[in-house]
Amino acid sequence: MSFDPYSFERMHEAGGRSYKIKIETSTRPEDYAKYDLLREAIWRFPEDHLAGTRNLMCENFLNDGSSLFLAAYVGEDSGVFPEDEEHLAGFTYGFAGIRDKARGFASPGNLWFYAQFAGVRLGCEGSGLGVRLKECQREILLDGWGIDEVVCTYDPLTGVNARRNVHHFGMAVREYRVSTYGAYGGRLNREDVPTDRFFMSWDLRKPAAGPGAKGIGFPPKARPVFSVETVTVPGRSGPADMEVIRSESMEGDDPAVLVRIPNDFYRMLQETDVDDPAVRRIPLDWRIRTRRVFRALFDRGYRVEDFLRGAGPCPENAYLLKKEENVL
Repeated sequence: MSFDPYSFERMHEAGGRSYKIKIETSTRPEDYAKYDLLREAIWRFPEDHLAGTRNLMCENFLNDGSSLFLAAYVGEDSGVFPEDEEHLAGFTYGFAGIRDKARGFASPGNLWFYAQFAGVRLGCEGSGLGVRLKECQREILLDGWGIDEVVCTYDPLTGVNARRNVHHFGMAVREYRVSTYGAYGGRLNREDVPTDRFFMSWDLRKPAAGPGAKGIGFPPKARPVFSVETVTVPGRSGPADMEVIRSESMEGDDPAVLVRIPNDFYRMLQETDVDDPAVRRIPLDWRIRTRRVFRALFDRGYRVEDFLRGAGPCPENAYLLKKEENVL
């Protein structure tokens, strides 16, 4: 059966709400304004806007370009899903690209998909909608486009993204990129904290982790790289508990290591956005020290194997890295 993008529609149910996910098919430039409005509502950094609506419309693969827009609309009690800015609850946006720049577009096998944006409106977070959107993106690319690899970037200090990308979808870290986007502010970044990113590769043929793959608890033979302590600091909204790195150790040649990251880096960025230089530096210290550790470990042959959470009342976020020739 051939793939029909005009009839593609998937549903998602969570938290007593219904969502309809569909491919953007419009040929009207004004219908693309809602994507940039939602991007601004999520990231709150107007300087990083999407292209103009006419250009976005032209980019759509159903028009003249190579971009895929996926929209998730929240339904009303009546069961209707208005396709407007008010009801747009989430979206993904990306475009076809080329793996080997020397080969260009001469071979279909040289194509991959660059996933540029994936976002969910505040109030819809924790609903699983972000994962569902990526699952739909995967289905479209495999069945409709014949593309089996997606590449993207994300901040390695953000646990919510690491759990989705690494643990759930099994994406592989291709490289560590330093200050990828320059100075970047808004709700999810801070201009004085470099925008380091993992560059990821997602093999769409690889099955995602099932519901039983909880990723709780750390392998006993995996040695922690960081010693971390929780301290209370005067945060932006009052006293706030923040994790700080006290020491690090990369001595030895352990088959597996754990690289801890903050439980909620987004909150850390916001709460430490104060005048006190010692408090303000906490997320920057995490960035610089994890950058050094990840790059050193990658150079020594370690690769990210999984992203896990510790067991107990105060779970910890950590990447599991192992030597490529070792299997736990």
